[in-house]
Amino acid sequence: MGGKPKTRIPSLEKKKSLFRFSSLPGNLMKEHNPVTSPTLLGRLRQTPGDPAAWTEFTHRYGSMIYRWCCYWGLQEADAQDVVQNVLLELSREMREFTYDSTGSFRSWLKTVARRAWIRYQESQRRHHTSGDAASFLEKLRDPKAQEDLLRHLEEEYERELLERALLQVQLRVKSNTFEAFRLTVFEGLSGREAAERIGMPVSHVFVAKSNVQKMVREVIAELDCEAIP
Repeated sequence: MGGKPKTRIPSLEKKKSLFRFSSLPGNLMKEHNPVTSPTLLGRLRQTPGDPAAWTEFTHRYGSMIYRWCCYWGLQEADAQDVVQNVLLELSREMREFTYDSTGSFRSWLKTVARRAWIRYQESQRRHHTSGDAASFLEKLRDPKAQEDLLRHLEEEYERELLERALLQVQLRVKSNTFEAFRLTVFEGLSGREAAERIGMPVSHVFVAKSNVQKMVREVIAELDCEAIP
């Protein structure tokens, strides 16, 4: 039975801990049309030589990998080495590994990340065999470390999906409709508090919140399952 698998849509209520609307990059709307441009990783898959995309990729995912390294007890020099090499291997896998358009981009990302991690470990085994280097490599061999890295990559990808989906939806709805959603979901205001702040009946606040949530989930699903040649 063919067709795309059902996309796992992150709960906006649960994911708000990963995202703060006020932290949305101000230049994202200026540099890329959020209605037509794919996700960051989608752009890199389409145009591997895009320097702006690589800069954003390095900042977003490199920072995340560095924090992950520190959590697992790596020293700064080792952490920087891991960041540089994992990003390099990830970029290679993204260029070489074929994207299956019948699956989700999220699944493709996890497969690519896992292959990049295995490739990086193999390269380290060839160069580090004793002393502190061996101890460092042993930490990387921990299956829990690998799964934790993949989880953090997925969370970063979900954060980007949410950012881009919010931008798209914000362009499609009235300002007070989006504000009703933002105040109740991200600011945690009650329906009555949001209604008083924006001058809208309470019942309209809940309708606006529901409609925007539905639109955001639909856009996330579209972005996650976008077919990339």
